[in-house]
Amino acid sequence: MRKTYKYRVYPSRDQESRLLETSETCRVLYNSCLVDRKNHYQSTGKGLSRIRQQEILAADKKRVLLLKEIHSQVLQDVLFRVERAYQGFFRRLQERSGKAGYPRFKSEGRYDSITFPQEPGFRIEDGKLKLSKIGQLKIKMHRQIVGTVKTCTVRKDGTHWYACFSAEYEPTPRPIPLKAVGIDVGLKSFATLSDGSEIANPKHLRKAESSLKRVQRSLSRKKKGGKNRKKAKVVVANLHRKVRNQRSDFHHKTARAIVDANGLIVAEDLKIKNMVRNRHLSKSISDAGWGNFLLILASKAEEAGCRFEKVKPHHTSINCSCCGTAVLKTLATRTHRCHVCGLVLDRDHNAAINILKRATAGTAESYAWGESVLSDLSMIQEAPSLAAG
Repeated sequence: MRKTYKYRVYPSRDQESRLLETSETCRVLYNSCLVDRKNHYQSTGKGLSRIRQQEILAADKKRVLLLKEIHSQVLQDVLFRVERAYQGFFRRLQERSGKAGYPRFKSEGRYDSITFPQEPGFRIEDGKLKLSKIGQLKIKMHRQIVGTVKTCTVRKDGTHWYACFSAEYEPTPRPIPLKAVGIDVGLKSFATLSDGSEIANPKHLRKAESSLKRVQRSLSRKKKGGKNRKKAKVVVANLHRKVRNQRSDFHHKTARAIVDANGLIVAEDLKIKNMVRNRHLSKSISDAGWGNFLLILASKAEEAGCRFEKVKPHHTSINCSCCGTAVLKTLATRTHRCHVCGLVLDRDHNAAINILKRATAGTAESYAWGESVLSDLSMIQEAPSLAAG
């Protein structure tokens, strides 16, 4: 498996200047490669390969002094980024899913990371990160890296610098809990589980909105190209980074708690890209970050040896989890009331049970998790109906 470790680094003024110069040179090289590919295709009708661009780069390094001051593998990684951008463009063309998105130029300040693909371009020595042509950077190693480090990416985020190490490792086997859970993500509650428990929605962006409005309003008043505008942009970027870090921390801790308690985890296969087109809910959906949470959950489940599945989301909120009857509801209807079997449940709880049932009920695999998986669900369903009677 691959895992990324992210650490804060503290470059000196001279080192920060060299990092910024390196990223700016890489940005110019990236844009130049895009121009070369476009011109080559227009003149010959054929694409320009990455291998050919590497040969051109090797010739350019002999006559351009600026390129000699940058580690060769960092420059080669720029060509790989261009290659990946074109591969993504051609893949989207084949899928015909909306706009294909032709690779675009990177404007000033939009190329914020450089990658060292392998050692000895980078090395951790005596508690410091040594980067070729940059120097030894102070790094805060708050946890140990497990596995073999493959790449190192140094990126700027506002006023902070980070080093991200991609490592290959073999996860340690652990006992898998004989318990299954269905997860229904939402906005009122961040997630509702099939056992009835709810995870509150922290709404990090909403809580920071007043501060963001103030600093963004200040930024909009600054003259374009001025020093004060650059300073204001940094303030806005730092505030967005804080919100992003809070959301990421919440996702990781929530996913860890779910994975530690369950052996089978089932969630909906949501088309979030389509859901955010709703202008009334788009900000709240983006603030919740369901897509990133499900990615983290899947990764942690794989690492722990758990089974993670996604099921179709159609009618999970409408169908009764007890008898299967379709009970039509609007988004404002928060309680599921079945007129056939009398089941009364919270709307999201009913959906979470349906999600779990789609992956287990009616199959031999349902018994692999013990008879308690379905018996627990029946007890949850019977309790509200008995109370209502």
